[in-house]
Parts: sequence; structure tokens; C-alpha cells
Amino acid sequence: MSLSSDVNLWPSAEHALEYLRRADTIPHRVEGEATLLELIPEKVTRILDLGSGGGRLLGLVKAARPQAQFVALDFSPTMLDMLRERFQSASVDVVAHDLDKRLPEMGSFECVISSFAIHHLAHERKQRLYREIFEILTPAGVFCNLEHVASPTVALHHEFLQCLDTPPDQEDPSNKLLDVETQVRWLREIGFVDVDCHWKWRELALLAGRKQNPRR
Repeated sequence: MSLSSDVNLWPSAEHALEYLRRADTIPHRVEGEATLLELIPEKVTRILDLGSGGGRLLGLVKAARPQAQFVALDFSPTMLDMLRERFQSASVDVVAHDLDKRLPEMGSFECVISSFAIHHLAHERKQRLYREIFEILTPAGVFCNLEHVASPTVALHHEFLQCLDTPPDQEDPSNKLLDVETQVRWLREIGFVDVDCHWKWRELALLAGRKQNPRR
């Protein structure tokens, strides 16, 4: 469930490194990532990764779409250092930016991706960010958000935490979880088409939508 709306531990190196230590152990994560890869256009040329972290998703997408240019965006100093070290390539531009603030001027993208990052934002900022993503997508561009979402009941939330071997009192206070239905509705109201939850396991979900091509 959603915790404090004003807590964000991600600038802490200790918090960031602890997440990276456990990132590969998240159950079923690879299933969601594989489904996300299916939604990215084959001939995409420019991709934005919001909240890139250590670059796990970016690495997967880069391997699947090696011809693309990438912008990796994060605000954690620890994560930014890792991204710059891992992707010492002209095809990846690493940008320091806090998603709590409006996206910087970066041009347009045919695809925007994100993995377990947007749920750290307050709900009002989530909605505004979705609008900003819509604005920077090219016609027919795709937004894919592999996200941590809210369970419909406290009991189901506790079951999810149990699957992660996380006691409720050790849950990340930075989490601001929101249900799938609200986020899907927001995307449709903003103007995304073909919006759906393409994959879900408990509190992990892949939400995606496309910006309509007016020429079709």
C-alpha cells in the first residue's frame, strides 16, 4: 500500500545499493521485461528510459534494439555513476534529473520506457508525468511502464511482501503505490490509445499505451 507521500530515500547511496543487491531476485520480473520488449517497435531510433537505476532494463532494450539511440535519466548519484560506467557509448546519453520536476528539454522519442521508478512519485506528479511523456512521444510512439502498483486489499499487499521476504515494517517508505485501474484511466484520458495492462503478477504490472498516428 502507499506509504508516506513526502519520503524519498533514493538519494542515499546505501538505499540505492541495497535495491541493486536485491533487484535480480524479484520474482517473475523477467516475464514482465520480456513482455515489455515485445511492445517496442522493431525500427525504433530513439528511446528514453525514465529512472534508469543501474541500467538493467536499458541493457535489455539496448541488446534487443542495438540500432537505437538512448537517453538514460536518473537522479541518484550512485545510479548515475553506475550508468556512466556501464554505458560508455555514444548511443547512450546519461542525464541527471529528478522525476519530481518537469522533464527537461530532450527532443522527441519513439519510445519511452520505465521500470519500477514512477511509483516513487506522488500521485499528482505521476499524472503530470504521463502527460509530459505523451507530449514528447512522436506519432505512433509507445510508452511502456513496468511498475510496482497497489494491491486492492491490505491482505493481498502483505502476501506480496511475503513473496519478497519483506516484513511490513521494512517496506520501502519511498513507495507511493497506485492501482492499475486509475493509471490506465489516466493514460486514456490523456490521449493514449491501445492502453492496457499487458502483464501482471501481484503488485508488478506492465502498463502501456501508444500515441495515435493522425495520418492513419
